[in-house]
Amino acid sequence: MQFQFLLPLATVALIVIMITLIILLLSGIRIIPNNRVGIVEKKFSGNGSVRSGFIALNGEAGFQPQVLRGGVHYLTPLQYTVHVVPLVTIPQGKIGYVFARDGLMLHSTQTLASNLSAHDFQDVVGFLKNRGQRGPQRQILREGTYAINLVQFIVITEERIFYLPINRDEMQIIQNMATVIADRNGFTPLVIKDSDDLIGIVTVHDGPSLPQGEIIAPIRGDDASDREVYHNNFQDVDRFLLAGGMRGRQLQVLVEGTYFINRLFATVELVRKTIIDVGNVGVVIFYTGNIGEDLSGADYKHGELVRKGNRGVWDEPMLPGKYALNIYAARVVTVPTTNFILKWNRGEVGAHRFDENLSEVSMITKDAFEPLLPLSVVVHIDYRKAPLVIQRFGDVKRLVEQTLDPMVAAYFKNIGQTRTLIQLIQERSEVQKIASGEMKEKFAHYNLELEEVLIGTPTAAKGDTQIETILTQLRQRQIAEEKIETYQRQERAAIQERMLREAEARAEKQTRITESELNIAIQTNQGKADYQRALQQAAQIRAMAEAEAEKAARIGIGQALAIDEQVRAYGGPQYQVMQQVMNRFAEAVQASGVDLVPRVAITGGAGGNNGSGNLMEGLMAMLLSDRMGVALNNMPSTPRSPEAEAMRQQILQGMAKSEKEKDEKPANRKS
Repeated sequence: MQFQFLLPLATVALIVIMITLIILLLSGIRIIPNNRVGIVEKKFSGNGSVRSGFIALNGEAGFQPQVLRGGVHYLTPLQYTVHVVPLVTIPQGKIGYVFARDGLMLHSTQTLASNLSAHDFQDVVGFLKNRGQRGPQRQILREGTYAINLVQFIVITEERIFYLPINRDEMQIIQNMATVIADRNGFTPLVIKDSDDLIGIVTVHDGPSLPQGEIIAPIRGDDASDREVYHNNFQDVDRFLLAGGMRGRQLQVLVEGTYFINRLFATVELVRKTIIDVGNVGVVIFYTGNIGEDLSGADYKHGELVRKGNRGVWDEPMLPGKYALNIYAARVVTVPTTNFILKWNRGEVGAHRFDENLSEVSMITKDAFEPLLPLSVVVHIDYRKAPLVIQRFGDVKRLVEQTLDPMVAAYFKNIGQTRTLIQLIQERSEVQKIASGEMKEKFAHYNLELEEVLIGTPTAAKGDTQIETILTQLRQRQIAEEKIETYQRQERAAIQERMLREAEARAEKQTRITESELNIAIQTNQGKADYQRALQQAAQIRAMAEAEAEKAARIGIGQALAIDEQVRAYGGPQYQVMQQVMNRFAEAVQASGVDLVPRVAITGGAGGNNGSGNLMEGLMAMLLSDRMGVALNNMPSTPRSPEAEAMRQQILQGMAKSEKEKDEKPANRKS
């Protein structure tokens, strides 16, 4: 009996367990983890299937718009299928793109779905009721975690694609879209660093097209006072389009900063800023905007100048600095405002390379030489006239090659025909001066300022040796002249050196020179004293000599008169002479001690008196004969000759005159 009771209890327990299991299977309980969501698919419904769209908004059979969050959920058994999918997570500093499977169709001008009103991707019902559109969305997902219905929305991130697979063809489209986004670096925000000097040129791929003839879309929204259309540098796509933005390359550029831009909506090209260096200005040629008023004036026939912002050449150049200028909307021609040199020399090129195609000017001189003349022309462009230059020629290099080159070459060809080769070389300075003056007006006609013309040395063309011969002769001549100048300077230097040495020697001997000069002065003074003393002595001697002479004269005159009287007393001068001879003879005999009468007498001849006799006998005979003759004659004394008498009278007169002068001198001294 006990066994029979226990058996039914076991059967009951089993039945209970089985019933419990059946209840659990049929109860519809669903457990969703907290890191996932459940997408509900309704298999049958009294409302039938979805008639339009993809999501069942009115309880129809199909995918339901609401998702099941983490927890335990109960659904009618056999009526619902729950697809558990992960939450959508966007990492920090990344961007997620949304693709809607259901919604309104895109318009013909649209590339992306509008999110102006339907912008909550976690509310499928609100999205669809607010006229949300299917396809890739304009709005992006920033960093965060989202509970998104992955049947309605496909979320594309850099790491993975969040979706609930439905068919293979659809996934191929989504995969291609992810590839496009990756190629555009669309999963990360755009970062422009200030240190890179870059700007972003934006090209919009959505919205209405540009009008015919326009190449750049004007700035919209961000420059308006209405904040409702402020699109914050293309980050709010719907507001950009609401402000009238159009697809295509945009005039507005992006500067330094971080931008979360939907790369399916707009792509960004990074280009360098426009930098105008010091010493230059930038002339802007603007390709878009309105056609403005011509500011160049009626006399200017080479184009129009417009104000800043209008289409054409701006009348105001860009001064040195950095500019965020859209290079597709404008071209900036850099014009140097400092002096620059144009070199007509094939071997040299200036810093700006405006003259890289210039060569020496081929000339024919007056004496039929054909030299090549290198030139350098210093040019300046007024920064205020730079727009006129660009408007007229397009750029400076074209101005140089098409206008200045032929003009300068023709001018110097004309100069060469008026001068010989030697004149061209020797008169280079004069030619430069004339050329600078005459060409200033020509350059001013092209809004240029000519500062200076520099002429080089003419050179010979290849194979021409005559010019080199002339130049060699000139060099040798110049070397000779330089040698002469060098020798002259060396000579002057030698003279200066000698003077220096003399000055040094004089300085060294200055003491001796001073002493010698003092001695010379002393001796000069002594000489002057001696000279005065000598003059006094000479005067004294002269006075004594005059006195002695007078005395001697008196004595001589007296002796002469006495002698004259003696002679007259002797009877004439012959007696006086004879007497003196005898006296001298007697004195000589006495002094010599010779015997007056010789001891031995030797006579010559046969007779005693035929010879001449001795000297003594002759003298005695002469004296006696003369004396005897006088006595015999008994004549008076010999009279004076006329000459003697005249002398005697003259002496007497002189003695009288002298006596008279002596008497007058004391009187003069007294007076």
